Amino acid sequence: MKQLLEFIPLVIFFIVYKMVDIYAATAALMIGMTITFIYSYFKNGKKAEKMQIITLGMILIFGSLTLFLHDDVFIKWKVTLVYGVFAIGLLVTQFVFKKPAIKQMLGKELTLPDNIWNNLNFAWAIFFAVLGAVNIYVAFNMSQEVWVNFKVFGLLAITLLFTVLSGLYLYKHLPEESKKKITEKESEE
Repeated sequence: MKQLLEFIPLVIFFIVYKMVDIYAATAALMIGMTITFIYSYFKNGKKAEKMQIITLGMILIFGSLTLFLHDDVFIKWKVTLVYGVFAIGLLVTQFVFKKPAIKQMLGKELTLPDNIWNNLNFAWAIFFAVLGAVNIYVAFNMSQEVWVNFKVFGLLAITLLFTVLSGLYLYKHLPEESKKKITEKESEE
């Protein structure tokens, strides 16, 4: 449900882009993300995740620059900068603090060796860095329409695929008793 809620502003962005233009779509994205953030904040007991705060902040800053300067280059850069922040954050948690963010998020539910968490954390950091670079290429070497389609559908599809692959990687390294619990839970549903 949470992922669906976060996807709604992107759908609104796409629809408004198709009906009006990039500037109206940017304003719609800013409003949609703000409403989604406020809703999530109060629904979660006045708590916000760091990723939500960073994403909203970047959308508001780069969206405002896009609107005030009437230049779509800023909204195009926002995607890369958000992915860059995520990549750097993952690397810092792993190599500076020695506590990979992926393990901090999922380690309560799954027990795995540290090297598995490190591998997955590093893979996500590289994934975000590559997506940021690909976004720059698409944004500045292809039409605005191609970039919007890539941003809305391409990045989502690639991220879903990488999430599934990450889940398979984790499952492969789970202890046998954890695999049995998962299988039993699935058969009950």
